[in-house]
Amino acid sequence: MAYGRPVFFWREADDGIDRSFTDRSAGHSVGPYAGLNLGGKVGDDPAVVEENRHDLAAQVGVERDHLLFMDQCHGAQVAVVDGPYVGGAVPRVDALVTARPGLALAALVADCTPVLLWDNESGVIAAVHSGRPGLIAGVVPAAVTAMRDLGAGQIRGVVGPSVCGRCYEVPEQMQADAARVAPSSRARSWTGTTAIDIATGVVDQLVSAGVEVGWVAGCTRETERLYSYRRDGSTGRFAGVIVRRP
Repeated sequence: MAYGRPVFFWREADDGIDRSFTDRSAGHSVGPYAGLNLGGKVGDDPAVVEENRHDLAAQVGVERDHLLFMDQCHGAQVAVVDGPYVGGAVPRVDALVTARPGLALAALVADCTPVLLWDNESGVIAAVHSGRPGLIAGVVPAAVTAMRDLGAGQIRGVVGPSVCGRCYEVPEQMQADAARVAPSSRARSWTGTTAIDIATGVVDQLVSAGVEVGWVAGCTRETERLYSYRRDGSTGRFAGVIVRRP
């Protein structure tokens, strides 16, 4: 594997809004984090993670302090941001929303579902991290509500790669808890055991909220270019990133 400038698993831009999902085929991390690890709490060298984040900021066209991450906590809290973090204080949330151009919002994942949302007319954008607890707590609908509070009208979204239902085996009670909130998340694993398809549940939440949704194909556990906690245990994090150009 060659390391260097970041490589994107998927990237798209229109009306001045750039959306992307990174992968691990470039970057400076080594060992179990090899590649473009952007996760700061997984055991990787913090200096190397910061180097990876600087590279990503350059690739998406912002200064490093304008690339905003979250202290993700598997909840439904949303932070509305309007500039770089003051004093390095990173909000403990699972969704970032902004109406300010030039800020790149990032959601970190390694099996969970990254969601990028935008409204071309108002320019309001969001990045969301939704795992199983976030699906149940409703972080995606909460982010949509926060965007509408800022004036977003016709919201569009793209759901990034995550662990698929065939690869996300869980106990029956966990499946039942998720299915109560999102019935479509009920799945069966490759071996026929109970499982959850988080991304399908997230897509249904978006559709129910009136969001036009696209979906980037790819299961993290089955795709070597992506980090997967289910597959590897100790591993890095890739990101969904969205930015509106000034």
